[in-house]
Amino acid sequence: MLTLYKKELSSFFSSLMGYLTIVVFLLLNGLMLWVFNSDFNILDYGYAGLDGLFLIGPFLFLFLIPAITMRMFAEEKKNGTIELLFTKPLSEYKIIFAKLLAGITLVFISILPTIVYYVTVYILGDPVGNIDTGGAIGSYIGLLFLGCAFVAIGLFASVLTNNQIVAFIIAILLSTFCYLGFETLYNMDIFGSLNLFVRSLGMRYHYESISRGVIDTRDVLYFVSVIFLFVMFTRLVLQTRKWQK
Repeated sequence: MLTLYKKELSSFFSSLMGYLTIVVFLLLNGLMLWVFNSDFNILDYGYAGLDGLFLIGPFLFLFLIPAITMRMFAEEKKNGTIELLFTKPLSEYKIIFAKLLAGITLVFISILPTIVYYVTVYILGDPVGNIDTGGAIGSYIGLLFLGCAFVAIGLFASVLTNNQIVAFIIAILLSTFCYLGFETLYNMDIFGSLNLFVRSLGMRYHYESISRGVIDTRDVLYFVSVIFLFVMFTRLVLQTRKWQK
């Protein structure tokens, strides 16, 4: 499992696409938060906070993470190397978790440089240190949980096809629905007394809850459940492929 994990990481960073994906994510974040004249610009915001980063981050993840995960199973299936994986002393769970952990590691690497934004706002604050550190930590944890859930969704999308572009599109659509779909249904107010329950099924509800700086076990369990659910879906597809053989 560790060997497969290392293989996935080295495969990602051995291509220009790997570096380009992370650079684009950081570049867009930097431009939106520090350069462009927008509602997210920290210097124009007048308040020492990183709210813009945690508002933009999930939407950039909707494209960044599918780009990371689209090749993980699709390329294996296209090249026929997935059959080789099945001959190794690895269960489907170990194969999935190795790829999942590699994807999560890449998400963590993408988020890590944004700590510079926190340090900058901390120093620029008046007085120095005038920033809600608890809220920032909670938001970072929420962003990481959200990224982990998107990775699980991306793996499921990748195992459905041997075409990376198709996997990319499916992952975007599924991730967008899980993040915004239930929120949209809630805003339509068509479920009456069940509206709040419908909203609680969406990722955005739990992400915003964690971002307030209070780590509620219900929010943590929600993200863990989403990850587990899509891991199970991915394993089911892998088993179906074996049954067909």
